[in-house]
Amino acid sequence: MTVLYRLVLALLLVGTTVSFSPPSSLFSSRHDAKLASSSSKTKSVLISKNYARRLYAGGFDWEDPADIINDPGVENPFKNPSLLEQPSNDGGSDGGGSDVSLLKVDPARLLSPRLQGCNLYLIGMMGSGKSAVGDALARRMGTYNFLDTDTILERVAGMTIPQIFESEGEGAFRDAEAQVLDTVHAHVRCVISTGGGLILRNSNWSKLQTGIVIYLNVAPEIIYERIKHNTDRPLLVQSSNPLTTLIELTNERKEKYEQADVTIDITADMNVQDTADKCIRVLHDFIDDNPPAWKKAKAKARADGLNWVN
Repeated sequence: MTVLYRLVLALLLVGTTVSFSPPSSLFSSRHDAKLASSSSKTKSVLISKNYARRLYAGGFDWEDPADIINDPGVENPFKNPSLLEQPSNDGGSDGGGSDVSLLKVDPARLLSPRLQGCNLYLIGMMGSGKSAVGDALARRMGTYNFLDTDTILERVAGMTIPQIFESEGEGAFRDAEAQVLDTVHAHVRCVISTGGGLILRNSNWSKLQTGIVIYLNVAPEIIYERIKHNTDRPLLVQSSNPLTTLIELTNERKEKYEQADVTIDITADMNVQDTADKCIRVLHDFIDDNPPAWKKAKAKARADGLNWVN
């Protein structure tokens, strides 16, 4: 057993490296005030209402999950006129952040309760901005932590990614990468940046699909301009023509990347915040288009005239 495997095994056994709790200061003041003002009488009313929702129907015990925990009542802020401000005289900003600039609140804060703890996984080519965008998303959401599988692997192994490739080989790196994903996917309320080649193994998708997968789609030419002076990209350092290698890798992985739940097309003029803004908008729309199964069942029951659903 190599040193790399022993160190990764320690990560899997201990798990403390990827165990985080969001600081209380990250929670919105409105949320804290609401929790602080909850009295025992209010709690009793909620319990009574929840009990009232529990009805017998079709031979089974039905409990309507539409309460403050399962259904916080937060909707898509981009479709809520009360949250929109009037456009400024200068017409607002261009790029991915123009819609966000017209909102009275940061829509990222409203994304957290709508996700209900569901993890966000960022996939894409090296240099596509997964780490920077993922960190920006988590900070703006407030109650989510940011994890980078490459960073975790480097810390546990005590080696950089290029050193791991050189001493252990790409195959061993992919094995260790999969083990790190197997550990972090058990956590909730995380924005997780993954390595560019993690999607190559079908077994990794069973972990990714426990959350929402976001593909940052960046043209190889744009990526090359971003990372052409970097020396920490082993697959490019070993190449005599890095741009050609980027194009080939992108074409090889394209089909896998496109299995993501949502795709964010990134242009050369988009910065980190522009990309984060676009992710937030697309995620709100994705949640609208893919409601929880219980909401679909409830809507169908109502449409069928079943009066046992509140």
